[in-house]
Amino acid sequence: MPSSPETAAPPTVRIATALPSLQPTERRVLELVLAEPERVVEATAQEVADLVGVGRASVVRACQSIGYKGYPQLRVALAAELAHRDEQVDYGSSALGRIRADIAALAASLPQITAVLAEDAVEQAVQTLAGARRLLVLANGLSAPLATDMAMRLTAVGRTADFVADAIGQQIAARGLTPGDACVVISGSGANESSLKVARAARAGGATVVAVTSFRDSPLGELADAELVIAPAGTTFRHELERTSRTALAVLVESLVSIVAARRGTQATEAHAQVLDILSDNLAD
Repeated sequence: MPSSPETAAPPTVRIATALPSLQPTERRVLELVLAEPERVVEATAQEVADLVGVGRASVVRACQSIGYKGYPQLRVALAAELAHRDEQVDYGSSALGRIRADIAALAASLPQITAVLAEDAVEQAVQTLAGARRLLVLANGLSAPLATDMAMRLTAVGRTADFVADAIGQQIAARGLTPGDACVVISGSGANESSLKVARAARAGGATVVAVTSFRDSPLGELADAELVIAPAGTTFRHELERTSRTALAVLVESLVSIVAARRGTQATEAHAQVLDILSDNLAD
C-alpha cells in the first residue's frame, strides 16, 4: 500500500474507507477493532486472532491491508486515537446535549475526512470540472441531493452542469457524452448499481469519469479516471452505516465548487452577480 495519503489517517478512518474491499478474514479482524477498540488495544495479536476465530497471520495481514507494518503499529496508533476520544466533553443526555455532542463529534472528525484524498486525483478532478465541454453530475439514493446541489452550485458560478433525476434518464444522458465531456458520479458506497451503470455509460462514449465516494477500491472507483475518496465523518464505520451521513461528501462538494469558481476568475464573478440579482428579485419585503 502507498505510504501516502493513507498513513496520515487514524486507524478507524483507514478501516472505514477500506473495509468493503477487504478479504473476509481481514474484515472480521478489523470489524472487531471498530466494535471494541478498547479491548483490542489491550490484546496481543494472538488474542485478537482467537477472539475473531482466525489465524494470527490474518491479523497481521489485516493490519498491513490498511497501511501498518504489523499489529504493534496498529495497536500504538489505536491507543493514540482512543486517548484523543477520551478528551471529549460530556454534554449530558438531554436533546440539546445530544445535539451539542453530535456537532462536537462532527467538528472533531472533519479534519480527518481528507486523510485518504490523493492530491493528483483532486487536481485532475478540478481540471475536469473546470474544463469539460459538457458536464453531468449524477447520483442515486441518498447521494442524489448532493448531485443536485453540486450541479446547481457549479451552474451558479458559470460552469454549466446538468443533473438528471431518473436512473434510466441518467444512463441515456451519460451515454450521449463524448471525449471532452465529463461525468461526476457521487456514491457514498461506491457500489450503487444504478450509479455504476451511469459510469459505464459515460466511459463508453469516451467521457472522463470523476467518482466521489467514501470507500477506496470500490467498484465505482475502478471505473473512474479520477477517484475522490472522502472518509466518512462518523467516528466509526458502524456509525456511518447507521446514520448514513453525507456530511463529509457535502463539505467536499462545496469546496470543489469554490475551487472551480476561483479558477474561472471573472466568468465566475459575473455569473455569481447574476445569481445574486435573481435571488434578490425573489425575496419578499
